[in-house]
Amino acid sequence: MKPHVFLAVPFGKVFEQQVAARYTIIKDSEQRAEAEALITVSTTGANGAYMDRMPKLKLICCFGSGYEGIDLAAAEKRGIKVANTGSANASIVADFAVALLLASIRKVVTGDQLTRAGEWRGENPAPLLFLRGLMGRKVGIVGLGAIGLKIAERLAAFETEIGYHNRRRKDVAYPYFDTVLDLAKWADVLILAHRADETNRHMVDAGVLAALGPEGHLVNISRGSAVDEDALIAALKNGTISGAALDVFENEPAPRADLVSLPNIVVTPHLGGGTSEAITATGDAVIANLDAFFAGKPLPNPVTT
Repeated sequence: MKPHVFLAVPFGKVFEQQVAARYTIIKDSEQRAEAEALITVSTTGANGAYMDRMPKLKLICCFGSGYEGIDLAAAEKRGIKVANTGSANASIVADFAVALLLASIRKVVTGDQLTRAGEWRGENPAPLLFLRGLMGRKVGIVGLGAIGLKIAERLAAFETEIGYHNRRRKDVAYPYFDTVLDLAKWADVLILAHRADETNRHMVDAGVLAALGPEGHLVNISRGSAVDEDALIAALKNGTISGAALDVFENEPAPRADLVSLPNIVVTPHLGGGTSEAITATGDAVIANLDAFFAGKPLPNPVTT
């Protein structure tokens, strides 16, 4: 008999067919008690009470690299392994971070809106024509994991300087900064690509934004919890920083209207890993975790051991 796998959310026809070829899929939450494995996403999460509804559960597979919504302590207490998909979508997310940064610095959305409205460059074209560009900027990356490293590689080609903050110093040529505040003082672009959890909630606060400065831009492709949105709104309104580009928000899928309506912000609905290539690679990584676990082999992408 095939092991039973519960799908916490819809994952699309192609991926679900791939899983069904190997395992017995459960989609109805009323039947999840039979599940030996769970496929979920971090934002859906799984706490102890949720796990207890699946007494046979032995593996939680996160579809994506994030796992902050999974109660790891509760999983360990119950003997449940947790896995993610590692760096499967790292290149795609890095591409999107660069796109967001360019859109923010070069006011791509503003130009698009003016052109569609028949206003060309507007009454005063100076704000569009005499912007400071990307070349020569100091880019601070928070989190130099798989995604952060790929962002650094891409932005180095734009003739920028790269610095970083990370939980641990890496063996790289880029300068390391002990704190996010120190990095912001040095940089005029701050890109968040770190692993988000409660230890770094609202780490980008009013002080960090002030340190980034009036020509500074913030890009967040990590998690919305990393940014104090009250402080960001104030900084964008009063010119503490020049602009921001966000793919993630504290309240998803309903971000704050007083944030997304600001003229100097670029916003997207958590699209960073959303390409056909990334979805395929992520799905393959989930199946690899399932196959290894049920074959009694080490997990390719373990979060817990």
